[in-house]
Amino acid sequence: MPFSLLPEHQLCGLYAGDNLAFRDGLPSGIDSKKPQSLLQVTYTGVLHDAQADSKNHGGVDRVLHHFPLEHYQAYQQLGLAGTTHTAPAMGENISSLGLTEQDLFIGDIVAIGTVRLQVTQPRSPCFKLNVQFCQPNFSQVMQDSAMCGWFYRVLDEGSIHPQQQLRLLERRSSVSLAQAMALYFTPQYDAAAYEKLLAADGLAANWQHNLQQRLNNGVVEDWHKRLHGPAQLQTLQGS
Repeated sequence: MPFSLLPEHQLCGLYAGDNLAFRDGLPSGIDSKKPQSLLQVTYTGVLHDAQADSKNHGGVDRVLHHFPLEHYQAYQQLGLAGTTHTAPAMGENISSLGLTEQDLFIGDIVAIGTVRLQVTQPRSPCFKLNVQFCQPNFSQVMQDSAMCGWFYRVLDEGSIHPQQQLRLLERRSSVSLAQAMALYFTPQYDAAAYEKLLAADGLAANWQHNLQQRLNNGVVEDWHKRLHGPAQLQTLQGS
């Protein structure tokens, strides 16, 4: 499929962490990421990186999390992030300037250093972001604002260094990450939207499953627990 070159951009940081201790008795690696001089990337994960919830985080479709550095300023302007919040407060592995969800598409095959990756899905925000940023509705605002970052599966293992750039090798679909969020996160049922997103080559298996369930059942799944967590946590946060 024909495509344009990616915009000028730079990698601003690489991060990993395997400490799963978090806050409010929750296990999570979101707050453990530390700067790395390189990332050693395998088909199933990043060396010295871990996720506490393998069902909803990680896996072969979500080996690397990429989050645009410029989104932090946007969240600060919304009053949801303090001036000290910056990468890797979102739990990202890759931070960059100049690339957003408008620029990359579901199924894009890209290379960074010796690693070849495929874009699989935007991030589906979860309630642990509310705890991380001390904001009871952070995950909901992230979903509504579509500033979520995205995930990659690994096609070729290798290493990523901070001075390298992301190169677009092949475009497999016509659905940008921004469009994918608009199709997926709209609360109203829309069969045509789900069919369009399902047709995007490279889409993560979990999103495929959820979209197929919507088509089978005729309803959108309940997002409340994902966005706000268990009832006892909501009470603790005052949400």
